[in-house]
Amino acid sequence: MNYSKRNTQKKQKQLRYASPKLRSKFNVWMLRIVIIGMLAITIIAGYGGYGLVLGVIDNTPEIDFGNIEPEAFASTVYDNKGKEVYKLVGSNANRISVSLSNIPENLKNAFIAIEDERFYSHEGIDIKGIVRVSIAGVASGSLNQGASTITQQLLKNIVFSGGNESTIADKIQRKIQEQYLAIQLEKKVSKETILENYLNTINLGQNTLGVQAASKRYFDKDVSKLTLSECAVIAGITKNPSALNPISYPEDNSYRREDVLDKMLSLDMITKEQYDEALADDVYTRIQKVNKKKTKISNVVTSYFTDAVIDEVLSDLQTELGYTQAQATNLIYRGGLSIYTTQDRKMQKVCDSVIADKSLYPFSTEYALTYRLTVTNKNGKTTNYDEKTLEVYFKKSNPSFDLLFSTEKEAENYAKQYRKHIVKKGDTIDGEVINTSIQPQISFVLMDQSTGEVKALVGGRGQKLGSRTLNRATSTVRQPGSTFKVLSAYLPAIDAGGMTLATVQDDAEYYYPGTGKKVKNWYSSGYRGLSTLREGIRESMNVVTVKTLADVTPQVGFKYLKKLGFTTLVGDTSLPANDVNLSTALGGLTHGVTNLEATAAYASIANAGKYNKPILYTKILDHDGNVLLDKTPKPKQVMKESTAFLLTSAMKDVVTSGTGTLARLTTTSMPVAGKTGTTTKSVDAWFIGYTPYYTAGIWGGYDNNKSQSNTSYHKVIWRKIMEQIHSGLKVKEFNGPSSIVSASICTKSGLLASSECSNAAGGSTVRTEYFAGSAPTKHCDRHISVQICNVSGQLAGPYCPSSCIVTKSFLLKDETGTTADTPYVISKQGSTTKCTAHYTSTAEKPQQEDKPVNSSTPNTGTTITTPPTTHTTPQP
Repeated sequence: MNYSKRNTQKKQKQLRYASPKLRSKFNVWMLRIVIIGMLAITIIAGYGGYGLVLGVIDNTPEIDFGNIEPEAFASTVYDNKGKEVYKLVGSNANRISVSLSNIPENLKNAFIAIEDERFYSHEGIDIKGIVRVSIAGVASGSLNQGASTITQQLLKNIVFSGGNESTIADKIQRKIQEQYLAIQLEKKVSKETILENYLNTINLGQNTLGVQAASKRYFDKDVSKLTLSECAVIAGITKNPSALNPISYPEDNSYRREDVLDKMLSLDMITKEQYDEALADDVYTRIQKVNKKKTKISNVVTSYFTDAVIDEVLSDLQTELGYTQAQATNLIYRGGLSIYTTQDRKMQKVCDSVIADKSLYPFSTEYALTYRLTVTNKNGKTTNYDEKTLEVYFKKSNPSFDLLFSTEKEAENYAKQYRKHIVKKGDTIDGEVINTSIQPQISFVLMDQSTGEVKALVGGRGQKLGSRTLNRATSTVRQPGSTFKVLSAYLPAIDAGGMTLATVQDDAEYYYPGTGKKVKNWYSSGYRGLSTLREGIRESMNVVTVKTLADVTPQVGFKYLKKLGFTTLVGDTSLPANDVNLSTALGGLTHGVTNLEATAAYASIANAGKYNKPILYTKILDHDGNVLLDKTPKPKQVMKESTAFLLTSAMKDVVTSGTGTLARLTTTSMPVAGKTGTTTKSVDAWFIGYTPYYTAGIWGGYDNNKSQSNTSYHKVIWRKIMEQIHSGLKVKEFNGPSSIVSASICTKSGLLASSECSNAAGGSTVRTEYFAGSAPTKHCDRHISVQICNVSGQLAGPYCPSSCIVTKSFLLKDETGTTADTPYVISKQGSTTKCTAHYTSTAEKPQQEDKPVNSSTPNTGTTITTPPTTHTTPQP
């Protein structure tokens, strides 16, 4: 080995130069290792990310690419002229479908320009847009930049519920799935279909979804009639429907509108002239004017008529189509139905106006209190209170306290006092509601009897505070009182019981069979004796009515009531409370009836005996325009046409000379037939009547069943409404069938009148009556002619001068107690008592004399053994 100094120095020099080389080689190898590691990590991460993406895609919701339409649409209620009355809007459902062909090009282009300018060139996702947003996102640290295409936005709305994710991870997952589906969708569906559904789905503020709903809301016009300026306003809302709402934030929307127009101009979608004209348009003034109109309408709760329509549709969807209640409700508020009602808005306006006139009601107007209070005490216990608990509290100090007040303020003060009593220190009020309703209340139903269509309906008076509240016309059951006499007793008696309007019942003391309960008449003038069914109807006679139903039997009467469409009656005779009894003749029911069903029953009489179930809508179309439900009238003959005419004839008397004279029309000679009804203590007051055109029923009373001192106001209201409804209509008469005949009858026997009937002691009992088929063939057997001495008022004796003898007709009748007939009755049991005023000698003078009376009024109980020789035999 060479260990020389020179050699050693050489070796040292070599080593000195070798160290940097080694370090360089080491660094190179380390760099290679790092690069390889990073590549490995990248590849591994790539595979992992790829797998993660595949996993996200695998969990993508399945959709029907052939059906990408939005599922929720507002339903529209129309009147009988096809004009929109109300929109029924559920959650995320205020949209109106419109085809792409009816959407103006400017509106399509406005959305494409501002939202997705490469819409017609990309295949679902916009790569350029994604790159742009990614760079901007990295720079700003925000992922809120938009790069979604119209296709993606459509999917976000109909598949991903609007895309309101709570975390970044969820949002990334949705974006991946959305992009995947967008690519798949564009392979299967045309751009036009995508654009149409997008424009029907997009959120455009003010609870509007889709361009048609937005056009109606902001401009009160069909979308096809939008101007360029208006198109830009609507397209500008999309970015932020709340902040860019042109009603609440017109200035912010105007900036966005200008952006839309700038973009359209730069893409050569509009000319410079169109651009300038649109910018100069004072569009926001028009929007504010429309908003005032729309706000006024939208703040109005559903009417009683619309409430009733909703209830009927809900019921029909369940009973006729098998929907559950939840399904039916969802369809009504989110199914895009078109509901064509029977409402005549002109008639409805008349009804509303008259019923709102406070001058037509009793002066003793009161206000009923409805109260709700929920309180949580400091221990966490929650308790509910209402007007009943309030009433109990105040009754402790004032036993006569009730929930009726002279003013609304007084009612509110009592509620506040009660709240002060209930709420203690540390308690929390979770909710409180104080409402008042004016009393007495009212309900009114107007129908076209020929179709069963309800033309107008009022479920109460005073301000309606909410939708689908208490509807006194359709859902409240009340005792019908005397309006039920015609339906339960006289109708079956004439139609199936072999009776006529001339059939006679004795209005005399009478007890319900098998009981000690007396049937009382509403009038206090005693009993009226022998009375025809016509008189029983005209004067609303209780005893006559009950006797008539007793002859027919309650079972037969009940069958007729069911045929007339009543659904609230109790027919199970095994129950202690049921309606198959004689009390039903007077309207004393287990539960009661609704105004709607009672009016429909009378409409069947007005319609020549044909019953039409009352209908509130004629048809319902689904979102695609298919008929879902059809309400074509299906009349059913429930009584003979002749029966209907005879009842109408009798009820005309009710209005012309009976208990319903206040309902007679004064501005026209249009005939009216109807029946009054008042229940015990005047709790309920009714009148149901009809003309040859329409049938209407009115009820008046207190919600809490308080007695009324005025039972006439409702008839005046009925008359005033019907006078306006019939204004301008040609006067028509009630026409009867050809089988109707007439004859002169005696109202005390119901048989053909004889000369004795016209010469009756109490006045003539002859009148012309109508009959179905044939008139009676027998003559009156109730009246008998006798000779009376006008000096003694007794039967003429052999010594009475001829100048003192008059011939009068009296009734052959066995009286039950005292009636209006009593002064004119001659008992069928005989007696020989003759005139005691005329005799030939003192020896012939009787020891006792009968008390003489007026010649036209023989003593009660005056009898004869055999008719005098002057008796006139009835002529055939």
